[in-house]
Amino acid sequence: MALAPKRRKRLGDLLVEVGLITKEQLEEAIALQSERGIRLGQALVELHYLDEQQLLEVLEYQLGIPHINLGDKLIAPEIVDLVPRETALKHKVMPVEKRGDRLVVASADPFNVFAIDEIREATGLNVELLLATERDIEDAINRHYGVQDVAETVIQTLEDEEEPVESEDELRQMGDEAPIVRLANIIISQGVREKASDIHIEPQEKDVRIRYRVDGFLREVMKTPKRTQMALVSRLKILSKLDIAERRVPQDGQIKMTVDGKEVDLRVSTMPTVYGEKVVLRILDKSSFLLDVDKLGFCPENKAKWREAMRRPYGMILVTGPTGSGKTTTLYATLAALNTPERNIVTVEDPVEYTLPGINQVSINKKAGLTFASALRAILRQDPDIVMVGEIRDQETASIAVQAALTGHLVLSTLHTNDAAGTLTRLVEMGVEPFLVASSVIVAEAQRLVRSICPACKESFEVGRDELLEMGLSTPDDVLKGRKKVTLYRGKGCSRCSQTGYKGRMAIQEIMTLNPKIRALIAENANSDTLKAAAIEEGMITLKEDGICKALKGETTLEEVLRVAYTDD
Repeated sequence: MALAPKRRKRLGDLLVEVGLITKEQLEEAIALQSERGIRLGQALVELHYLDEQQLLEVLEYQLGIPHINLGDKLIAPEIVDLVPRETALKHKVMPVEKRGDRLVVASADPFNVFAIDEIREATGLNVELLLATERDIEDAINRHYGVQDVAETVIQTLEDEEEPVESEDELRQMGDEAPIVRLANIIISQGVREKASDIHIEPQEKDVRIRYRVDGFLREVMKTPKRTQMALVSRLKILSKLDIAERRVPQDGQIKMTVDGKEVDLRVSTMPTVYGEKVVLRILDKSSFLLDVDKLGFCPENKAKWREAMRRPYGMILVTGPTGSGKTTTLYATLAALNTPERNIVTVEDPVEYTLPGINQVSINKKAGLTFASALRAILRQDPDIVMVGEIRDQETASIAVQAALTGHLVLSTLHTNDAAGTLTRLVEMGVEPFLVASSVIVAEAQRLVRSICPACKESFEVGRDELLEMGLSTPDDVLKGRKKVTLYRGKGCSRCSQTGYKGRMAIQEIMTLNPKIRALIAENANSDTLKAAAIEEGMITLKEDGICKALKGETTLEEVLRVAYTDD
């Protein structure tokens, strides 16, 4: 393929010729291009005279250059390293693959001969062009070059601090400076793109460490010089409307922003440490929040049990698991399925994490005296059909919730216990009479989150008893079920999953349905081990069994199941 388009007709003339824009619109775009110093295509997109896909299609048709979807493309690190990050950013290009002495490069502007010349000189390779949208290219640069590389240019523009900054005005000025604004935006936007749940900004003795929690694991993504610390923290405090001059006590705030067209809420927490204030940002990405019961990862048997519980007009549905196990997601998806015009649904939460249209949500306020118990009392005077209590933490809340379930309301809530049986005994330990627990609870569900195998680098392998023992499994028959060998799956590690072998998370669950036998045992004040054994006899699928089933299907690894579901063993 030719290094550059043979046909030199200008882009604007091409677009007018095919009827996508008028001459007047072209003139307006040229004026904006001159004023802003941007490409003509970008000017036309900003003026909404055409979108990136239309621009791509006319270029492909007129110039004979094929296009590529970079969102689905895995690019090898050695290919990325051929083109310096500065060149990729400056010309909005992305190296894709090497074919002999040719380097295939995606570009949003096939007329940019300077980019082709610069890449040819830097690599010593001939250049073959593919078309891609500018947004796809920017996403690919952020994804493949990493936040550290992208942020370096910004950091270099900051001057060393000569003296400590103390006054609020100086701190605010630092936080509003363009380089710091860009650095904060890069750190947040890249965290959102990598689907991090939390961003940790941690002052160290000689630098500032930035870490993302992705799929439950913290990963260091960059370090910034110590001189950026106060300005970066001040910028985040300004965004979250915190007191930037107060550095001695913890503070909590919130940021609302848009990243790649998606609304994102950030819960901000600051904490003084020996090296300065640490900031943790909890990312609440509304666009990726699951609100579909069918996508919660229930196996068919468990989904049927859950759907049956949801159809009940009154009673209590309990969800348990450690912090970060997806309990809130399960409850919100359930509420979304129950949300119909003829039902009055009210929630009390600490705090409200996601707003659900058509549902009345209350955020507790301890300073004002609005606790779970007091809010729940008030809610029951609001003629509710369904009530969701964010968490049952004390005897008072537990008793009110049980009474609500017994008096015609469907109550959903969470507790912190190890398994489904433990939720029932925990209510008794809180002071609720066993016969009331037996009468009010419909189901208790326990869940954990395990990492999903990366689909791009997934591979299968066979294991027998000895290999299972080496993997740390003390009960190989749980997996073998009379077979000599079984097929398991794992991720080899690739650029798509940052070499971890995992991409995303899924839930493993156990659901205990309260039938007459279980209710009788609760009324007799049986312990959790007895309740669990009885539930298994009645057909309950345990966390272990659900995890093993999903590992054998290739959805997760046995190591992940061992990590979260075999702790009691």
